[in-house]
Amino acid sequence: MVKLDIISDPICPWCYIGKTNLDKALAQVPDHPFVIEWHPFQLNPDMPTEGMDRRAYLEGKFGGKEGAVKAYAPVVEHAANAGALINFEAIKRTPNTIDAHRLIHWAGIEQRQIFVVDLLFKAYFVEGRDISDHEVLADIADTAEMDAATVTRLLSTDADLEEIRKRDAHSREMGVNSVPTFVVAQQHAVPGAQPPEMWLQVIADIQKQLDAAE
Repeated sequence: MVKLDIISDPICPWCYIGKTNLDKALAQVPDHPFVIEWHPFQLNPDMPTEGMDRRAYLEGKFGGKEGAVKAYAPVVEHAANAGALINFEAIKRTPNTIDAHRLIHWAGIEQRQIFVVDLLFKAYFVEGRDISDHEVLADIADTAEMDAATVTRLLSTDADLEEIRKRDAHSREMGVNSVPTFVVAQQHAVPGAQPPEMWLQVIADIQKQLDAAE
């Protein structure tokens, strides 16, 4: 098996598109060699805990409404091509994602990580839910067959906050400055939302190497 580390933020549309494309490739190769782990990267580490109005956030980041529309045009196009549903009208707030990253971390301990990442993307991009809200996160945990009461209790504490911040900082120190970033076999970094065809080629190449090593 080969490790595939994915550095991501659940409010990053390119991460959502990238996972959709990866999933398409993996569905075509059910016996793929990847063992997948998701890692934290906050696009907005200085975001207030309560988040902020999404329109204000986008216009502030991209220099007004026109800049925001222009910046998001490629997102709309690539999401449509990938079949990744994004309901921009439903998204009212840009959340702080530190607690969502804590949930992803705990889900990893329980072998529920990919399920939780899927649910977070759906909650934010499709349903427009606030994924910094502890009730929303507990509901996602419950859907993923985790103990929602335990998650609620942990979210009310500082459990693993420093762990998430350290892992985020480590990625930045290693040169990661945008997400998604995929790291194959702990040595080959693949940035951006790559098409399924690229992943199919990577899987084929890995399989050849594994077969040759037998």
